[in-house]
This record gives sequence, C-alpha cells and structure tokens, in this order.
Amino acid sequence: MRVIVTGSSRGIGRAIAVQLARPGGRVVVNYLQNEAAARQTAALVEQAGAEAIVVQGNVRAEADLQRIAAALPEVDVLVHNAAIGAMKPYDKLRPSQWELTLDSSLRPFWLLTRMVTLAPGASVIGISSMGSRKFIPGYLAMGAAKAGMEAMTRQLAVELAPRGVRVNTVCGGLVDTDALRHLAEGEAMRRAAEQWTPLGRIGQPEDIAMAVSLLVRPEARWITGQVLVVDGGLSLI
Repeated sequence: MRVIVTGSSRGIGRAIAVQLARPGGRVVVNYLQNEAAARQTAALVEQAGAEAIVVQGNVRAEADLQRIAAALPEVDVLVHNAAIGAMKPYDKLRPSQWELTLDSSLRPFWLLTRMVTLAPGASVIGISSMGSRKFIPGYLAMGAAKAGMEAMTRQLAVELAPRGVRVNTVCGGLVDTDALRHLAEGEAMRRAAEQWTPLGRIGQPEDIAMAVSLLVRPEARWITGQVLVVDGGLSLI
C-alpha cells in the first residue's frame, strides 16, 4: 500500500503512518520542522515492514505540496492530517492567523488531492475534530477549517467517484496529543472528557489511526462522502 500522511512526524499523524505501514508498502512521512521526530516515525514505519520516505514540506506552500505529491508515482491512501492554527476568540484573531489556519488545513485538502496521482480504488481521508460542529473556546478559525474539510469530503466524494476513489473524513474527539498539552484549558478539557465520555477515557492517537485503517480497508468499499465521529461517545452527552 502506497501512503502519504501529511503532518506525520508526531501525534495522530505518526500513529496513522505506522498503522497504515504494510510489509512491502511505502509511506511518505511529511514534516514541517522537526526532522528528528519525522525520522523516529520513519523508523517505526520501517519496523512494520514498509519503506519510509521522509519529505520536509509546508502544506501551505504549493511548491512543497508538489514535492510531497511527487514522492510516489501513484497513491493508494492520502491522509490530510497536517494542521496549524491560532487558538483565539474572534475579536483577538488577526487576519493573518485566520489565513494561516485555513491555508494549513482546508486548502491542502483540495490542492494536494488534485496534485497526487490517485490509484483506482484509492482512499482520501481527512482528519477533522469536534470543533467543526461544537463550541470550543478559541476554536473559531480551526473549527471553520475543519467544517470546511467535512463539506469538501462530500463534494470530492462525488467528483472522484467515477475514478473509483473514495473520500471520507474522521472527526476525532478530544485526543491526548502535544497540542492538547499546549492549550491553556487543556487540563480542564482532559478532566471533563474523562468524566463525561461514555467509554470512560480520553482518546489516544491510535484510536484515530485505527478508524482511518477501517475506512481504507476493502470491506469499506461502499463507504464514501462520510464523516466518521470517533470520540468514545462524548458527543452523545
């Protein structure tokens, strides 16, 4: 299986890259700045039996996206995971921060999908979050970007269907990542999730990775244009 995972040096992206690594496969590990972390991901991918191709690139830059797309002649799975954004309320958010957030999540979902050569039967997977549909303090720009990805999932699913390409998105609940630890209210959010999540714990990067793995399996061949919520049931409360 030939795979590209953007933003795969750490966290959810790393877990997805490792989960999709198969003996004889090839996995593109993309990173922005932390080459050492990307090499660690690559080592885990290779332990799983796949070839790891490490590509530095800013998903906001079209030339970098072209380089990422060119890393594989044909792609079976394209995962849009990279995301950078400002966490500020609407009246503190600067236009440049708005553009940064949308340009790192929403724009590459369209542009990189267009640039890569998708194999017949390929899967395109977006990574969203519950901020696309529920209030999270300071999540204005990121929530808009993720909601846009979910809308684009439906559009691309129809446009790419004649080529046998499926497009779906995984919408994750609260997940234990570095990003959560850097949030001012991160610890309070963790405690609330642990208290209220029906399955009794906060999410782990591997939970999102396994959902991605489910969507790209042959058994999911009739699933396209869907947003799969993976949150331990928290959104039901």
